[in-house]
Amino acid sequence: MKVVAATQNKHKIEEIHAITAPFGFEIVSRSDAGVPDFEIDEDGGTFEENSLKKAMEIHKVCGLPTIADDSGLMVDFLDGAPGVHSARFAGEDGNDAKNNEKLLKLLADVPPEKRQGKFVSVITMVFSTDDILVARGECSGHILYSAVGDNGFGYDPLFVPTGYEESFGQLSKEVKNSISHRAKALQALSEQLKLRK
Repeated sequence: MKVVAATQNKHKIEEIHAITAPFGFEIVSRSDAGVPDFEIDEDGGTFEENSLKKAMEIHKVCGLPTIADDSGLMVDFLDGAPGVHSARFAGEDGNDAKNNEKLLKLLADVPPEKRQGKFVSVITMVFSTDDILVARGECSGHILYSAVGDNGFGYDPLFVPTGYEESFGQLSKEVKNSISHRAKALQALSEQLKLRK
């Protein structure tokens, strides 16, 4: 089944493809599906609202099944921030270096036992306006004092998942794709898809 990814983030498309391939999805980018390049205002207060909005906007344009992910990092000490503002935490959309720098500054004097947080991913799949699946996944862990590792993207080099010694920036793609928030959301989505048959 051809499914259009609402995201333009090639890293996210790769992760979604790697995890959904066994379910027979062919994930195509917006541009490959002929969807014109337009900005979707992510003004929702929750990951669920933003994910649904992105999926619906793209679906309206292409008419194909669409998959959208809204995800981010929620840090306990910061009352859940950066949350839905994760990609533009420092003011510039998708500037990983500045976002990480801001997070580290805010947590500079916070002791290890208070550096817990979680990555959250909400994936919405729209088949039609009245046929919508929503799945949420979370991955808990803690925030480091400096970035470690070159793998992944976003806050990955600062985040060590619970039960591991290495950051998402150090873990292999295979390991990350089996334990990440997005992997869990996609697994939850696949369970819902099985019930559709």
